[in-house]
This record gives sequence, structure tokens and C-alpha cells, in this order.
Amino acid sequence: MLEIKIEHFLDYCKVSNFAARSIQSLRVRLNEFGRFLDKAPVGSLQAISYRHLKEFITQYQSPSIHVRKARIWSLRQFFHFLKLNGWIKTNIASDFPYPKIEKTIPHFLTIEEFNTLLTFFYRLAFDTAGYRNLVMIMMLGLLGLRLSSVLSLNIEDVDIETGLLQITEKGGKQRPLVMPKVLCLILEQYFSFLNEEQGPLFLSKRNKRLSPRTLRDVFQKAADSLDIDKHFHAHLFRHTAATHLNKVSDPEITRHVLGHARSNSTRKYTHLNPDQYATYMQIHPYMEVTP
Repeated sequence: MLEIKIEHFLDYCKVSNFAARSIQSLRVRLNEFGRFLDKAPVGSLQAISYRHLKEFITQYQSPSIHVRKARIWSLRQFFHFLKLNGWIKTNIASDFPYPKIEKTIPHFLTIEEFNTLLTFFYRLAFDTAGYRNLVMIMMLGLLGLRLSSVLSLNIEDVDIETGLLQITEKGGKQRPLVMPKVLCLILEQYFSFLNEEQGPLFLSKRNKRLSPRTLRDVFQKAADSLDIDKHFHAHLFRHTAATHLNKVSDPEITRHVLGHARSNSTRKYTHLNPDQYATYMQIHPYMEVTP
């Protein structure tokens, strides 16, 4: 019943410059909703009730809290579109509150663990692939880049002389980022192997732009070789960069490096900074010893 309307809506999202990942998420959730209605069954858009939406959001295929939140967002957007086009009178999805998701403290690598990892990749850096892997790990763990930003980098985005890196963030936004000197030195070595002036910065064995799957294989090789009891993934390195940067800078600098649009996204890393708060507590007036 909804197939044509969903496709119209997704076309509208593309024209409205929704991010590609958002459109994909909308497609998945709305197709789920369509399958749910087929079993209901519901004969028309006007026959869809608040009860149908509630059952789909909370019960259909026993969703996790994150799936429930994604369903609410998708239905709100979709029913808003249906109302704009006059196919329904009211957006019955707008009354659904988002579920409260308890925030967890991100996992991160200690300085010792990250140095162990860097040493592991440095010892394997004797060819193009070895230096490629070392550069990627340094960009993830020192700059806190998102996986998509790392994999989309081109050679011409790197300026070793000025130490600047032009990165592409979510939504296609671009911004420059200062690189540590040690990263620039490793990049010089890497470029001597590449011997190219343009094109993807990270290539696979088939000379194609590197895929997330290949990077996962790189992570797995390190995990199998090292005695570090943590699951290696791109966000672990992002959390590592944020945590240690926040120990030596203020949240605004950390926010700039990570490219967070909102300060709330950066604030969670203050929980991982015991040194700063231990110093504060030492000078807190109520910590003074009275005779």
C-alpha cells in the first residue's frame, strides 16, 4: 500500500539534501512499516491509527530502544510529508516522544595501549600497505577522524609543508585540520611509496579506494597479535583521541578537532578526564583542612 508513497518521499528527501545515510535509514524503517501494515491489514492511509503506529514502534519484531527511536523519527518525517501533500489531515506520528537512551561512557585506549598499537604497525611499515595502515591508525587515534572521513581522503587533501589536512565531514562539509608533526613525517614516507600526486590516499591491493571491510581486517590482525582486551573499531580510536586531547586542552578545542556540531557531543569525554577534576578538588575550598 505504501510503496509508491515511500518512493515519492525518498525522492523528496534527496531533493531536500538529506544525508545518504539518513535516506537509507528512512528506507529501511518505512519498508518495515509497510510490511507491518500489510499484516494488519490496513486499507488506506486514512485508516492508519495511532494504535497502529504504537504497535509498530514498540512491538513489531521486538525492536531495541535504538530501533524504536529510529522508527519514531522515520514516521514523523514520513507523515509530515504525507500531510504536506494533502494525503492525510494530521501528522499522528508527531505526538510520539523519543525514548530516553541512557548515555554510556565511551571505551578508549590508554596511552600505553595506543603506543603498543603504533609500535606494532610501525614494525610492519616496510611497504606501501604497511605505511598505509600506520597512517590510518594515526589519523584515527591522533585526530579522531570518522571512518568515512579517513576513507574519502585524497592525496591532494594533504599538505605536508603546512601540516594541514582537508577533511570531508558528515553531510559533505569540508574543513582543514592541523596534523601533528609526527604524522607529517610518516606521510612523507608513505608518499615516497605511492609516487602519485592525486587520487585516493588509501588504496586496496586492487588499486581501488579502500573499503571499511579491509580496515576491519587490519583491526582484526592487530587484535589477534596484541594482548589488548578491547574490540578494535574506528570509534574506539575516535574516543581515544577525544579522551586524551581533552586532558590537555579545553572542550572547545576538542570539539573543533572532532568536528562536533553540538557541545553536548563533546561533553561526554569530560567524564573520562579524572586528572583535571582531581586537580580541581584539591583546590576546592571545602577540601581545606580546618584545625
